[in-house]
Amino acid sequence: MPGQQVSHADVTVVVPAFNEEARVATVVSGLRVAFGRVVVVDDGSSDRTTELARAAGASVVRHPANLGQGAALQTGFAFALTDPDMRYVVTFDSDGQHRVEDALALLATARESGVDVVLGSRFLTPDTAVPAVRRAVLRAGIAFTRATTRLDVTDTHNGLRVLNRHAVRQIDLTLSDMAHASQLLGLIAKHELTWTEAPVVIDYADESRRRGQSNVNALNIVFDLALERLRSAG
Repeated sequence: MPGQQVSHADVTVVVPAFNEEARVATVVSGLRVAFGRVVVVDDGSSDRTTELARAAGASVVRHPANLGQGAALQTGFAFALTDPDMRYVVTFDSDGQHRVEDALALLATARESGVDVVLGSRFLTPDTAVPAVRRAVLRAGIAFTRATTRLDVTDTHNGLRVLNRHAVRQIDLTLSDMAHASQLLGLIAKHELTWTEAPVVIDYADESRRRGQSNVNALNIVFDLALERLRSAG
């Protein structure tokens, strides 16, 4: 029923945020309709992100400085693990590009299938309108990740995912920026976690596109992953 509170008491939603005062309250309020426990990791914001997230009903963990989205997610994972009743973590971006109904669908897939990780994919829906430049960047990331992890994924940099407690314990993100998404997939492969993908819709509003991943960021992702690979081999 619309407006009905469904707590999913065994779920923690982790929302990394940096200077998102314009959206974070709306994102948290939407999540709170479906989930009882939402934690916003304020990654060193200089605006009212923390204040507005708390007012909307989220717990907030704050970094004193901006460390990057990967670091924010790792902080959120550590926070979620402090709850002994937590069985699932949902990761959800703070810029309004994800839909709560998609998060609920991914969670249902996780519960029904029993896999460790359910990854959201914008490319499983044929009519998804992905901007041309973004599509090219994402496809390059997909090719790189498939080659390095051997995971046959269709979308490598989607912030909407569900991980069970076992998977959260195995994830240790050391790449702080956008490369963390590919690193996470590499850890899924390394620890032989079971996974599947499920379709999601991304809202490509003008501001989300402006703040989103650019071609330069894609090159940074490749560089960070290559550097991490060299460190692991050393």
